[in-house]
Amino acid sequence: MTGAGISAESGLKTFRDSDGLWEGYSIEEVATIDAWWENPQRVLDFYNERRRNVLTALPNAAHLGLVTLEQRYDVQIITQNVDDLHERAGSSKILHLHGEIMKMRSEKNERLSYSIDEDIKLGDKAEDGAQLRPFIVWFGEAVPLIGAAADMVASADIFAVIGTSLQVYPAAGLLSYVTSGIPIYIIDKVIPKTTHTPGIIAFEKPATLGISDLLHELM
Repeated sequence: MTGAGISAESGLKTFRDSDGLWEGYSIEEVATIDAWWENPQRVLDFYNERRRNVLTALPNAAHLGLVTLEQRYDVQIITQNVDDLHERAGSSKILHLHGEIMKMRSEKNERLSYSIDEDIKLGDKAEDGAQLRPFIVWFGEAVPLIGAAADMVASADIFAVIGTSLQVYPAAGLLSYVTSGIPIYIIDKVIPKTTHTPGIIAFEKPATLGISDLLHELM
């Protein structure tokens, strides 16, 4: 399971770093369903800019390290990130828990989704006539893929958590689905206090350095 910390080293800022803001905005202004209904233009402007940032970012050594693991393992990635850096690095099995910045969807029907690499504008409509919005799971919305993610975790022979603070639920709760006795690796600049339990192997490092240690352990 990967979080914002793995993309931060590719230059994509996380909103949980230091000031709690995401590119100068509070979560309530741009990352909730209420924010969309209150000011859709501001939300579109914000995600259009984030999309441009993603397009200029490149996968880093941590993304590429997970691809290397596929030489020996069936690697299934659950990511909380909305960027496409795992895809561009070459990972083959990726579940985006919180949506994808390179897609858009009808504001009325999440099943009507489309690939995009340009800006979404007010007045852009889906085939059902509804306004198009970012294909993002915002705070205040259900997480449609959480069940599939829980099944993946429960069936894992090895579980690694990379670059996430484990503060955002329901994603943070996935750790509880790991089968007893399964090795758990945690890689983050600051290891979450809730994970200081027996049996967890922690690398308190940035993702790019921690992945190197993980490869040494597993390859």
